[in-house]
Amino acid sequence: MRTIAEINDKINRKQAVVWTVEEVKARVAEVGVTQAAKEVDAIATGTFEPMESSGAIINLGQTDPPIKIRSCWLDGIPAYSGFGPVDLYLGATEPVDTQKGEDARDARERGGGHVIADLIGGKTVQLRAIGQATDCYPRASFETTISSKTINQFYLYNPRNLYQNFIVGVNGGDRTLFTYLGPLHPQLGNAVYCNTGAISPLLNDPKLQLLGIGSRILLGGAIGYVTWEGTQHFPLQKRLPNDTPIGPAATLALIGDAKQMNPKWVRACYFKNYGPSLMLGVAVPLPVCTEEVVQHCAVEDKDLVAPVVDFAIPRRVRPTFGLVSYAQLKSGKIAIDGKAVRVAPLASIFLSRQVALELKEWMTAGKFTLTEPVAPIPMDRSFLPQDKLGFQEMEIE
Repeated sequence: MRTIAEINDKINRKQAVVWTVEEVKARVAEVGVTQAAKEVDAIATGTFEPMESSGAIINLGQTDPPIKIRSCWLDGIPAYSGFGPVDLYLGATEPVDTQKGEDARDARERGGGHVIADLIGGKTVQLRAIGQATDCYPRASFETTISSKTINQFYLYNPRNLYQNFIVGVNGGDRTLFTYLGPLHPQLGNAVYCNTGAISPLLNDPKLQLLGIGSRILLGGAIGYVTWEGTQHFPLQKRLPNDTPIGPAATLALIGDAKQMNPKWVRACYFKNYGPSLMLGVAVPLPVCTEEVVQHCAVEDKDLVAPVVDFAIPRRVRPTFGLVSYAQLKSGKIAIDGKAVRVAPLASIFLSRQVALELKEWMTAGKFTLTEPVAPIPMDRSFLPQDKLGFQEMEIE
């Protein structure tokens, strides 16, 4: 129907028709898939949710005399320094090192994600480094204040973002559980989900036919790229007839220049008694090269499901209370064993819509063109746990 080159030509001439995925769904309801596919050139999808498998690469530039950093703290938060002498990796979930005297409550509730968000927001950060003294790097320690303007490279490299689907967390036990989904109250007191359902990027490209290594995206409000499959990438998850998975499935690794990012789309957060994390806005364009693209993007919340998982069972493979649709989840209540349970999303539906709209505006203004992937994302990866059980047990029944 169209090639990416033809779509890019229209984008460059500011003549491309770009719709958000919700606009596509509404148009399909009016005129059908075939007619909608004739009218639209590209579809903007987006999500804003916690993505804790994220982090930043930082190059400080050398000191005089030079230093080979072996231990480093940014606002009291350890950064990994096992690269070149002044290269660092700061993980979003790295907590404050309380053994170094950072023991105030507000300090404990900060982490790597807060430092990343602060740097993107233009704030300064205290750096303390200990070096391994060598003949070529004689300096033994270094302290300074840094900002995004005083360091060289500063980019996010996120090993696992854009979950294709996720779980719904509940707690069938007798005490409150503090999890990566937030507090889960006892006796099925609440349920939390962390996917935007029918507007989620990868649920609208269920077989990852449009995305691959080298695909351009908006990451944190700046140009980014898909670099690889994400960690825990599990495309072999069981799927519905519409090709969407019934539980956690595909993930992607992403990269982007943090110096260009907008703090609106990169926000630190803290989960009580669990730890720090990072909420990211990611927008993904889907080129309408075939009618099938629109067919997939017409999927509705009632046609998508997620498993309800009981966190009260402290095992890797936890029992489930079955599957629920995203339409049920977005209604605010689900039924579990005959009990009405209130539900809340961890992802922001509002900001997910906003980041998709921002991508649409970039494309219609000619500021964002599409890229041809240089290689596909593998869709045959199994999941290998660190015990004697096979990956099949990770599949949701």
